[in-house]
Amino acid sequence: MTDLTERLENKASTAAAPDSEATLGELMSAFEEFKRTNDGRLKELEKRGAADALTEDKLSRLNQALDGAKAAMDRLALERARPALEAGRPEQGDEYKDAFSAYVKRGEEKALSIGSNADGGYLVPTETETEILRRLAAVSPIRAIASVRNVSSSVYRKPVTLTGPAVGWVAETAARPQTTSQTIDAIDFATAELYAMPAATSAFLDDAAVDVGQWIADEVNTAFAEQETAAFVSGNGTNKPKGFLAETQVAEANWAWDKIGYLATGVSGDWPAGDESDVLVDLVYALKAGYRQNASWVMNRKTQGSVRKLKDAEGNYLWSPGAAAGAKATLMGFELVEAEDMPDIGAGTTPIAFGDFRRGYLVVDRMGVNVLRDPYSAKPYVLFYTTKRVGGGVQDFDAIKLLKFSAS
Repeated sequence: MTDLTERLENKASTAAAPDSEATLGELMSAFEEFKRTNDGRLKELEKRGAADALTEDKLSRLNQALDGAKAAMDRLALERARPALEAGRPEQGDEYKDAFSAYVKRGEEKALSIGSNADGGYLVPTETETEILRRLAAVSPIRAIASVRNVSSSVYRKPVTLTGPAVGWVAETAARPQTTSQTIDAIDFATAELYAMPAATSAFLDDAAVDVGQWIADEVNTAFAEQETAAFVSGNGTNKPKGFLAETQVAEANWAWDKIGYLATGVSGDWPAGDESDVLVDLVYALKAGYRQNASWVMNRKTQGSVRKLKDAEGNYLWSPGAAAGAKATLMGFELVEAEDMPDIGAGTTPIAFGDFRRGYLVVDRMGVNVLRDPYSAKPYVLFYTTKRVGGGVQDFDAIKLLKFSAS
């Protein structure tokens, strides 16, 4: 087992593409070993009141190994799905793409007027913008499960119905009493500027083999994904999207529109002393049936490591690994999305979210990604100030529930 653990840990730290079948086999083997080790830890707890330090260390390494094998499989799936960027620009033609390439490489600005931006810089070709957004969906966990709306203005206003019109049953000839009208409100989703500033040497840009669109997409997608994911989770809404954890949180019994409901574990900073998994079952059924059909769990890696140890009343593990490249792990049959910006388990924190994020959270993308070339600020490097506008916020407050590690 030591050799298997070391191989999987190596996969977590290397960028080399793995063999998907071999990695899948090792992932499942590691999960079986994880279950055997955790069963032994539970027996030690029952017998002596404490687990052996070697057992805890092995379990920790197996947790890391499982994460590493899954990350390796996902990298391979992303590489295989990567499209070429040579299809041209239908709206502007290859002439614009060639002119944009000349601008990035040498600073030439001819034929770029149709893509100019009043704030400075030029629009990237369509296929490059599409590639950036596609990769954001692949590496930004909240964007991947939320609704995404493309807009051309700086603010998107979404009407929502708080209460519908009153209806009822009546006899064929009975009087129809006047009904109350429905209540409609509107939620504004403002877009804010997100930027990255990759740098390149002149020698790199002079290389004729360099696809500048692909290079820009490679450089900015991770930076964009990290920043926007943090905002989608806990952003305060000031010059950034508003995260679902930044909304007012209330106990589920007191839930009202414009607030996110939570269930408490009953213990500050920890799981309940007994029947730990019951609070997860309660959280699932705090969500209405219409939302549960497409619901997902959202938590960070450390919380997932804790959840992996939980069993149901029959002794079955609640967590299961994704059985294919690109497939997500599941918890109680629902997909588990790993978002590192979720808080750790602690006193009063809400490290676990459960809900239909497609209906619950809206990401607003303003069309267009702009690039401004700067060869002066960091000589001998050329900087590329790359910006896009994105907003986000909760659009249905009943679609997301939280688990709070508190006494009440």
